[in-house]
Order: sequence, then structure tokens, then C-alpha cells
Amino acid sequence: MNSLSVDQQARAAKAYVFQELAKSKQGLEILQDKDFVGRLDIHFIKIFAIFAELYGYRHDCLDQLVDLVTICGKSWLERSPELQKIDQQRESDPQWYMSNQMLGGVCYVDRYAKNLTGIKERIPYFQDLGLTYLHLMPLFLSPQPLNDGGYAVSSYREVQPTLGSMEQLRELASELRKAGISLVLDLVFNHTSNEHRWARKAAEGDPEHSAMYWIFPDRSVPSAFEQTTREIFPDDHSGSFIQLPDGRFVWSTFHHFQWDLNYSNPAVFRAMAAEMLYLANVGVDFFRMDAVAFMWKQMNTDCENLPEVHKLLRAFNALCRIAAPSVLFKSEAIVHPDYVVQYIDRSECQLSYNPLQMALAWEALATRDASMLSQAIERRHNIARDCAWVNYVRSHDDIGWTFSDEDAQELGRNGTNHRKFLNAFFVNRYPGSFARGVPFQDNPKNGDCRISGTTASLAGLESMQDHAIERILLLYSIAMSTGGIPLIYLGDEVGQLNDYSYINDAAKTDDSRWVNRAHYPESRYAERHDPHTIPGKIYAGIRHLIHLRKTTGELAGGRAVGFYTGSPAILGYQRPGPHSTVLCLCNFADSAQWIGRDRFMRMPVEAMDLVSRYMINLRDAGIELRPYQFLWLRY
Repeated sequence: MNSLSVDQQARAAKAYVFQELAKSKQGLEILQDKDFVGRLDIHFIKIFAIFAELYGYRHDCLDQLVDLVTICGKSWLERSPELQKIDQQRESDPQWYMSNQMLGGVCYVDRYAKNLTGIKERIPYFQDLGLTYLHLMPLFLSPQPLNDGGYAVSSYREVQPTLGSMEQLRELASELRKAGISLVLDLVFNHTSNEHRWARKAAEGDPEHSAMYWIFPDRSVPSAFEQTTREIFPDDHSGSFIQLPDGRFVWSTFHHFQWDLNYSNPAVFRAMAAEMLYLANVGVDFFRMDAVAFMWKQMNTDCENLPEVHKLLRAFNALCRIAAPSVLFKSEAIVHPDYVVQYIDRSECQLSYNPLQMALAWEALATRDASMLSQAIERRHNIARDCAWVNYVRSHDDIGWTFSDEDAQELGRNGTNHRKFLNAFFVNRYPGSFARGVPFQDNPKNGDCRISGTTASLAGLESMQDHAIERILLLYSIAMSTGGIPLIYLGDEVGQLNDYSYINDAAKTDDSRWVNRAHYPESRYAERHDPHTIPGKIYAGIRHLIHLRKTTGELAGGRAVGFYTGSPAILGYQRPGPHSTVLCLCNFADSAQWIGRDRFMRMPVEAMDLVSRYMINLRDAGIELRPYQFLWLRY
């Protein structure tokens, strides 16, 4: 078969798959579904090519492929008519998620609403806020009390009992859909917890399940791998491996209770495909692809961002196009900017977090200089037109300074030294800092450190600094206007502060990220309609931004054009529309700043500021921006 072209090989493989399916009653039922077979015809060559490239050396490669297509077909036959209707609607409008109506929210179920029933009861609030996308942080069965915030999954088909049941999750997904809100869940592809059924069997020495993980009898191979891999959580364990009670070593990139899956084994691919399609049928609209950069291992590499990772994602994506066509992927790759964009593709991950913009917005606040952020928007922001950033101010996680050292050097900044400054600034170890963050995974061996904290505490609200509210709204104005889907960490809209109670919890005290995973701030929400209170002022400001976004057609899509303001403190970018353009200007200084009129010579004499609804003369003497003021000028 090697002498045949890929097309010829694919046709032969498909004939074999169909022949094998026809041998069973279920297989015949799959083959009789015209919708499924039609989409399989379109995407089969992609799945076959990737499967053959990764696993073609195995004698059972085609039989593995038969099993995979069977899983896919069975999932489609079990997909509800309601979800199949959504599939049809979104296939007819393939860029539906690029709309300026899209607005995301994210929270932990237990901390925001106690359980799934509580989330359901808050749907009216989500609708009132304008959410169309709700990301519920990991809610599946996981070890207790240590579980890395739920990212150590013990079962992809069971909800943590304190949160509810899988049936309640299915019901919640349906209710959210009726309210026009898409459900977003994490799919932890890289690893499982050590309490997962597969891991338990592996720990018992079962060969089939041991082969699903990277397990070695002694230290020789792990030591060879660790010559080139990096430590991710040095506070938990050194290196990439931990030792099991029986003396064997298992790959554990993150915490010791999270074991990395071995995707060089096709059984792992098939097993994870089945879990993914099961959850798609529960009603998940978007999967956040957790820790995707680490999924493939290869000796003498850092085992991050390898080409095979992209092949795996493309194959998983193709399976969804066949069996759950409306489901989309969002990549979580908090890595060098050059690698982040490699995951963003209609055939891979249609959405991606925008960690560079997030980090550099905070960097600009600390330095009062928007040069690096401006450079990033001009150079690294624009992606494929049918893909979108998820723009966020902060997440459940830490802030890592993932900017390119080469980009920093162009602006006269040494990357290493600048990161040290930022870490010091945001944990209040720098004179004049307004921030009250907490260091996360401070590694004295290499000087690496990240920052934990809520938006309000990092922006100066906790330290009662001037302009704290203005900083919060400035950051959210950028998330709302640079394109893609803006994401609110729920609680930010009322100025939620750091929660230091995690220090008194033995299961959380060593993980400072819990400082920004605070419980529902009931008293702050109670004040949100009072414009004289701090929560009321922040809430009104966020609501205003949401309204402006949803009524400004230029903000649809994902492309931004840089605008040189002539002032390093003022960020400028344009959002072109079919008939008009919106120019966004943001002052990161704690003093008033001017933009000279020469910057506007090719623009009309006047422009409407959408934020204030005032007409502004651009040719008079230029524009003065107050500290942390932002303008959205339509012309």
C-alpha cells in the first residue's frame, strides 16, 4: 500500500472500514445514516492520514481505525434531536461565534453557586448581564482534597457528587441553550488523576492500562527524558516523573496525582475520543483543551508544542465535525507567542485564549507604558479570519509573563530583568506599587515566578489606591474591543477582592491561585445597583461596556489595526467596519496625556466618542485623555 497515493490509501482504508462495519447490526445502522456517512466521506481522509502517520507502524492500525469510526458513529446515533438541530443551525452559519453579541463568563460551580442547581438559578442574571457563553471550571469527579482545582479528573462521565449529577449537567446545558448561552467545559486531554479507573488498573500492574501512561520500570529512561524537559510545578516534585510504590516511574508533568497519558498508544486516542463525544452529547458547545502543549512526548525535546500535538488536535476536531458538528475547541496554550498561534486554525482550535494581550495589559499598567502591548496588537493579534481570540483580563489561573524576549529587546527591555520587575511590582515588593498579588510557583533555581490575584486586588482596589476603578474598566475596555470573545471572570464585575482564607485550608495552602478563586461575593452583588458604592460603579461601567460592544458592529470579528499615538502611555488600535471605523485610545498613565492633532490628519474633523456620546474635534489641538481614560471614536 506504500506505493499508493494518500488518496488511494484512504479509499482502500475506507472500503475496509465500511466492510467491517457491515458485519454487525450496529455497524449497518451507522452506514444507513446518510448525514453521518456524508460527513465521514468529507473528513475521513484527514483522520486516516493522521492515524496512519502516528500509528501506521502497527499491524492493527486499520482495526484501530474501524473501532474509532464505530465510536464516532455510535455517538452520532445517540445524539439528541435538539443537539442535531443546533448542529444544522451552526453549520449554516459557520462563523456564528465571531459576532459582537458574544460575551463570556467563567466561574467555579461550587464557589460561585454551590452546585449545578445554583448555577441554573443564576441563569436569569447571566441573561441580564448579556452572557452568551458560560465556562464552568472543572466539575468532574476528582481526588479529594488534592485535585489541582479539578484538573485531576477521575472520571469524565461523573460529576463531583457535591456539585450534582451528570443528569443535572445535561439538564443545565439544555436550560442554558434555551437562554442563548453556550456551555463551555474543560477537556483535560494530557492527563488523568491517579484515581481514574485507567490509572488504578495501571497501578495494579495491568499491562493494557499501564500502556496508557508513560510508565517505566526504573529511572534510566525518565532521567534521559528529564535532560530536556522543564519543571512545571517544582513545589510539588522535581523533574517530570514520580516513583510509584512498586518502584516504577510514571510521567507526571504537573502534580504527582496527575499522570500523563501516552498518545503514542492508539488505545489512548480512541478512549479520549469516546469521552469527548460522550460529553458533546451531554450538551457541551465548546471544549477548553487543557494543557494541549504537553500531549506528545519525544526523547531529546522539551516535550512541548511538538508537531504531533497539532495532528492529534486536528484528528479530534475532525471527529467532532463528523459526530458533533457544532462543537468547537478553545486552546489553552500559555506558551511563547510563536507557539500560541500555531494552535489557532479552523481545523484545530477555532478559539484560543489570548495570554499575551492579557499579560501585556497588566505590564502596561505597571510601567505606565503601552509600547509592548501596542507592539503585540500590531504584530501578533491578527489571526485567521474564521478564528477568534478569547480576550480576558484574568483567569482562574496565574499570570505568566509569556512575552517574547526578542520583542522586548526591540523596545530596549531585557526580558529576564523585566519579568523580575513585574513579579516584584505585582506582589507589592516595588516602591509605589498599587497591586496586591501573591507569588505562585516561585522557583529559586531559575528565577521563574507567576502572579495570582483578582482583577480588583491587582488593579489597586484592595490597597485603596487612586484610579483603581478606572484601571479595572480600562482593562475590560480592551478585552471588549480588540476582537473575538471577551471573557469576564464572574465577580470581577462587582470588584471582587483576593480571598486569603485558602491559607487556612491544608488542601489549598500551597497553591496561591486559590486567592483569586474566591467565593461568590454576595454583599458586593447586593450593592451592584447602587451607583454610590464601589461595586455599583464597577458594575455600571462593565454593563456600559457590554452594551457598547453589542451595539457596535465594528467590534464583530477579530481583526485590529495598530494606531501610532505618538505617546508611549497611550495605546491605540482601530476596528474597521464595512462603513465606518472605531479608533480605541487608552491612557495607561496616572496623569493626563495628549495626542497631537497631527495623528488625526487623515481622519474627519470630528468623531463620536461612543463611551461618552460626545462629539470630539480631532483637528483643534489634539486630544487630552485623563488618567486611565479610554475613548472609542467612530469615524
